[in-house]
Amino acid sequence: MAGFVISGLKPLPCIYDRPAAGVISTSSSKSRFLTKNKNFPGLKTLNPIKSRNWGLNVSAPFRVASVEEDEGRKERNHGINGFEEQEQEAGFDPGAPPPFKLADIRAAIPKHCWVKDPWKSMSYVVRDVAVVLGLAAAAVYVNNWIVWPLYWAAQGTMFWALFVLGHDCGHGSFSNDPKLNSVVGHLLHSSILVPYHGWRISHRTHHQNHGHVENDESWHPLSEKIYRSLDTLTRTLRFILPFPMLAFPFYLWNRSPGKSGSHFDPSSDLFVPTERKDVITSTLSWTAMAAILVGLGFTMGPMQLLKLYGIPYWIFVMWLDGVTYLHHHGHEEKLPWYRGKEWSYLRGGLTTLDRDYGWINNIHHDIGTHVIHHLFPQIPHYHLVEATEAARPVLGKYYREPEQSGPLPFHLIGSLMRSLKKDHYVSDTGDVVYYQTDPELKKNAS
Repeated sequence: MAGFVISGLKPLPCIYDRPAAGVISTSSSKSRFLTKNKNFPGLKTLNPIKSRNWGLNVSAPFRVASVEEDEGRKERNHGINGFEEQEQEAGFDPGAPPPFKLADIRAAIPKHCWVKDPWKSMSYVVRDVAVVLGLAAAAVYVNNWIVWPLYWAAQGTMFWALFVLGHDCGHGSFSNDPKLNSVVGHLLHSSILVPYHGWRISHRTHHQNHGHVENDESWHPLSEKIYRSLDTLTRTLRFILPFPMLAFPFYLWNRSPGKSGSHFDPSSDLFVPTERKDVITSTLSWTAMAAILVGLGFTMGPMQLLKLYGIPYWIFVMWLDGVTYLHHHGHEEKLPWYRGKEWSYLRGGLTTLDRDYGWINNIHHDIGTHVIHHLFPQIPHYHLVEATEAARPVLGKYYREPEQSGPLPFHLIGSLMRSLKKDHYVSDTGDVVYYQTDPELKKNAS
């Protein structure tokens, strides 16, 4: 498999970090946000402020609209687009242009936070692969129906951890070596049936257009017109649990409502002609993994394959769908989405959310530290906690403190359910819009 990927791989262009505008702090403070857990006195957990990064054409744009340009834009109509008047009167408008620039945030982040260590990155790969193999061996050895559900939960979570490391490879935050990033990314993502380049490119689109109603790629809002055009079955699959948490494999083949194309098709609207070979390479790698699984099914039997791989795969899918959804939805206050001249890279990125996953923070490489990751995807995941703390004084109220988790993030289930019941569509008009609720769908979901 490795030889196949390496031989068919087109090296990706080398991406270098751009110099920060302004003075860069050289402080090396390593505060880790240790907080006491309410439910377990004496237990300390890491507040989630770490995530993954990407350097491959996903970095922040060279030019970001200035505050003066933002302030000179036309007034936004919040009232008709789902933003209640009393929220404006509370003193902070989350849709208002921030009083700082992207360069101000960049300058606050210590210089060493931008440094990528390929040996450290590979150590996480070795750790996770060892755990995956160990869990499978232990489950087969014990072979007890009391143990199998525990194995499924643990292994599905580890598949998700592998995905996050492959996600880092796609961003280029894994290392400065494009070939290493591509090989490791293919091996990790293909092993869990994700087309590496196809997904990497669509995820790049998500980062470059985060917070934009029409141009965002991942869990973007539906306009009211598109929402009203959906049949009952599609609305159910999109908004009624558990179906949205099983969406990822179908998204890979057919994207989201209102968009067309496949992550496996090199002629898809997702890709430009120069990316055709990359997409073909990843599709062939995915096909090779699928063939391996078919062979294993004949060797060990379909039921054993289902227990060892099939069920953990769907647990991984639920992790992926749930985490990616909650990074952009489910906050207790309504957050803006933008169109037209009101959108900017900075304002879109500031609508993302950090989340605390308790003990899972370390397992899935602090992917819950999402705000700084979205603004600066070049930063390695093991520096994101420190980078976020350094940037928080600049972000001010535009940084939304994540709710503290217990050992396991059960509190996020409530946030997910509440959001799916009320965040249904945005207005067809207006450059700053907020989610609105379909009362009928909300009633059916209750």
